[in-house]
Amino acid sequence: MSEFQHEGNGLAITDESAGSASMTSRAYSQMKQDIISGRLHPGQKLKIEELRQKYDTGTSPIREALSLLTSDYLVERKDQRGFRVSTASAEKFEELLRTRCWLEDRAIRESIARGSSQWEEKVVLANYRLSRIPRSQSADNFIANQQWEVAHKDFHMTLISECGSSLLLTFCEQLYQQNIRYRQLSGATAYPERDIAEEHNSICDAVLSRDAELAAQLLVEHYNKTSHFVQRELTKD
Repeated sequence: MSEFQHEGNGLAITDESAGSASMTSRAYSQMKQDIISGRLHPGQKLKIEELRQKYDTGTSPIREALSLLTSDYLVERKDQRGFRVSTASAEKFEELLRTRCWLEDRAIRESIARGSSQWEEKVVLANYRLSRIPRSQSADNFIANQQWEVAHKDFHMTLISECGSSLLLTFCEQLYQQNIRYRQLSGATAYPERDIAEEHNSICDAVLSRDAELAAQLLVEHYNKTSHFVQRELTKD
């Protein structure tokens, strides 16, 4: 074990333990992105040895990453049957949508009540940056643009960032991540039919007007429009 240690708060963190934490973090981030993007599909069995080879890391970091993803509700652990990607269904999505609308309705209202002019500027900037990035990488057919996804999350989390509750923000972020999996199912059909940029602009305008009622209404409508396309894909024969 390395002699080098980081001292702080009475604890010593060795290079070995720091390296293990780094490998766990890398495996967690990579698996999380693969689940959200659909590369690891809903219900897929997650075998430790296959994951170890896929992500080029050890067994312990893989197991720890899977435990973290279980806490995020992106992975399910079945007794005696190991891990698998959380399943997707119309019923589960309906519950996710309902819960997300409840929480973010409150979060955006609280943010409007508490937010400063600096927060307003952050909302405007996040919306502007999002508007500059194409939703699809191709104009001819829908190919999800990862840069848009990053900016989209930033915009939505900025809208509720001044709610005054770190717990509420954590829950909302977890629900956002789960929602992406479902939204990927409907991207190809929703992309040509919706003016998402205009929906975002309307929410932004309501926030700047400090109209909490309208902002919450538009945010929930925004999510329900997505729900229409997702449910259509989930209920296909």
